[in-house]
Amino acid sequence: MNTVNLTINGKPVSVPAGSTILDAAKQLNIKIPTLCYCEKLGCGIGNKPASCRICVVEVEKRRNLAPACATPVMEGMVVHTNTQRALKARRTVLELMLSDHPNDCLTCPKNRECSLQKLAAEFGINEVQYKGEVNQFPVDNSSEAIMRDLSKCIMCRRCETVCNKVQTVGALTGYGRGFKAKVGTASMIPLADTSCTFCGQCVNACPVGAITGISYVKKVWAAINDPSKTVIVQTAPAVRVAVGQEFGFEPGVAITGKLVAGLRALGFDKVFDTNFSADLTIMEEGTEIVQRIKEGKNLPILTSCCPGWINFIEHNFPDLLHIPSSCKSPQQMFGAIAKTYYAEKIGVKPEDLIVVSIMPCQAKKYEAARPEFSKDGVRDVDFVVTTRELCRMFREAGVNLANMDDEQYDSPLGESSGAADIFGVTGGVLEAACRSVYFMLNGKNLEGDAINFRAVRGLDGVKEATVQIAPGKSINVAVCSGLGNARKVLEKVRQEPDRFQAIEIMACPGGCINGGGQPFLHGHTDLLEKRMKGIYSEDERKTLRLSHENSDIQKLYADFLGEPGSEKAHHLLHTTYHQK
Repeated sequence: MNTVNLTINGKPVSVPAGSTILDAAKQLNIKIPTLCYCEKLGCGIGNKPASCRICVVEVEKRRNLAPACATPVMEGMVVHTNTQRALKARRTVLELMLSDHPNDCLTCPKNRECSLQKLAAEFGINEVQYKGEVNQFPVDNSSEAIMRDLSKCIMCRRCETVCNKVQTVGALTGYGRGFKAKVGTASMIPLADTSCTFCGQCVNACPVGAITGISYVKKVWAAINDPSKTVIVQTAPAVRVAVGQEFGFEPGVAITGKLVAGLRALGFDKVFDTNFSADLTIMEEGTEIVQRIKEGKNLPILTSCCPGWINFIEHNFPDLLHIPSSCKSPQQMFGAIAKTYYAEKIGVKPEDLIVVSIMPCQAKKYEAARPEFSKDGVRDVDFVVTTRELCRMFREAGVNLANMDDEQYDSPLGESSGAADIFGVTGGVLEAACRSVYFMLNGKNLEGDAINFRAVRGLDGVKEATVQIAPGKSINVAVCSGLGNARKVLEKVRQEPDRFQAIEIMACPGGCINGGGQPFLHGHTDLLEKRMKGIYSEDERKTLRLSHENSDIQKLYADFLGEPGSEKAHHLLHTTYHQK
């Protein structure tokens, strides 16, 4: 490997050729402030537009200041990061940004998580030096999932990079020129009218409050405090390995019992597990996989648990809409069963039963609002709250999960298998399905380590494998996370329709553990590895690791649905998708 030798603040350093000044400074533990720069937005792609100029440094024998994040090192280069000229330029840039930024930090959704706010504090800026015209734009909350306030856009272009290069959705682009330049949609149309999938990766990427999730927390509090309503809550598998991060727990540690106790303390009437309906999903989707493989029709079957991915195929691959599984996602299956089976059991009208979902995802808000998931004006899922929003609810109520004793989920929608836990990570849905498909085809369970389909595990964006589903019978599968990777795999399906028999796709890189509503990673992508390990630890610690052995699921079929794939099951648990 070729190396380059340079000096920064009088300290010599050698770095690989192609490194930037910022890379070299990090090796010396010299801090250079950044704002638009982000090393990894997903799928190994970073943001280096050098648009904000907060990271400028002085390089000897150069007339102009250089942006450290985008300036490659050169042999013998001499860099000074803290000269008066560099510090003055950074302060001026920051003060100019603040002069065209709303001063509503106390009520901004990004308060205390805002990079611009933190930089202003670090620079000791306590007044706006420059007075003049301020950009104002209407707030776009058309999607019911993501809100855009371009008055706060600082043109860092992180959202544009993650939307176009990581997710390849292309809903965002630079718009306007000069003082009016912002990142927006084409012709500034509402987000709901674009190809946006509402995956929320732009929300995670935005360093300020220009793109945030639409919050329904106030409506949830109102429902909890309405004596005429019965309010139940479900928790997604990926939430339990991320929520503890906000309360002092080691990242990736599952605090399931404390999460349940915390939700009861908030006032929910019953606390259930989305894992229950993940097991239900496997019963329906596994049956569908077996049927399609036997018939050799509509293959490869594509998983349909991720609403961001479903919106992506509706927009970009309408010619392939016949191959996704017709199964609703676990969130929507839970809502459908809660508003029928469970409502009947407790004697409550569906309209008086409020179903709240705690999800790692912004797209789940969009999904819950889809018209096909409501009947006579009553939605299957009434409100979706993200992991981040739930943490704020806990703080508002004075609930510290670190001080909670472990509690168990309520019945009958609370029992789940380890197969359901792994829905939270890329590869998990396909692995869970394969465990039960094997039983459906052979009448017996996998034994020992064979239950672990390790070939589909890991955070790689695309994984291809051959898995055994019966003695002497194997299928070719693919697992991908990140919509840019999904596009690559689906192009292969168009070119080679017989290449795969089953494919799992998750919109967010890494799966739900990296959802658009999870606690921010702040560039620490190693946290994803820890969350993934936490998910698999939950699976391995359980004695019940197969969806078809869940006794509550078996009772649901015996008492209410009949059998997997029945007419009633199809009516309640399946759906169709449409070209957009």
